[in-house]
Amino acid sequence: MKVTIIGTGSLGQSIAKGLLTSEALTSLYLTKRNLESIKAFDGDERVTLTSDNVLAVQNADIIIFAIQPCHFEGILNAVKSNLKPSQVLISVITGFAISRIEDIVGKDSYVIRSMPNTAASVGQSMTCIATNEKGKEKVELAKIIFNSMGSSMVIPEEQLQGATVICASGIAFWMRLIRATTQGAVQLGFEAHEAHELAIQTCFGAATLLKESGKHPEEEIDRVTTPSGCTIEGLNEMEHQGLSSSLIKGINASFEKINQIKKN
Repeated sequence: MKVTIIGTGSLGQSIAKGLLTSEALTSLYLTKRNLESIKAFDGDERVTLTSDNVLAVQNADIIIFAIQPCHFEGILNAVKSNLKPSQVLISVITGFAISRIEDIVGKDSYVIRSMPNTAASVGQSMTCIATNEKGKEKVELAKIIFNSMGSSMVIPEEQLQGATVICASGIAFWMRLIRATTQGAVQLGFEAHEAHELAIQTCFGAATLLKESGKHPEEEIDRVTTPSGCTIEGLNEMEHQGLSSSLIKGINASFEKINQIKKN
């Protein structure tokens, strides 16, 4: 499997780290204007660093575009004459519709939109995938790629914006909740490094419980909330202060921002 990532920023680097764990990968071209920031990848014999997008495209079976939305159309136009019908084009770009990609490369191209998150670098991304009609033929290949970085789910394209909020922006939302828990633990007398470990492992444990058991969160909450106990006291105070409401409002605010990006 020969892969090129066009635009190796934060997300592109996370995808690259995930891909490098796959035995199926034979070569990986990484492009960026400033190569200094991705020098860490230079030690792997499968990796080639370049600022030449055309060269990178010519040496790939699968091309992953991980650039800013405002640059995508220009770069795609610049490389389209070097694209081959057999190549799979994967966009991880927010708000750039499949129809807009098809307007440039044609409907006979394998076009896939996906939204992984930065946890791809540690093999724990949740990636949502949508394709054009032609791309349906390569959806299993896309799943293999993104399952090597965690888990994947095929969804209709119209749900990708929502998936971006829940899965990609969601990483930041969960980080903020972990940080707040850490701050609370420090206030209770724990050293910062102890508080950090307590918050991370408890968060990981909660997610693992739900994933392994398949239970609804409220079922697990009920297991640790005793009548007149400290857990229900804390939960109720958080709800009185708007925890769930604030999170839902934040999710909707992010979704509205993506809608604005798409319109622009």
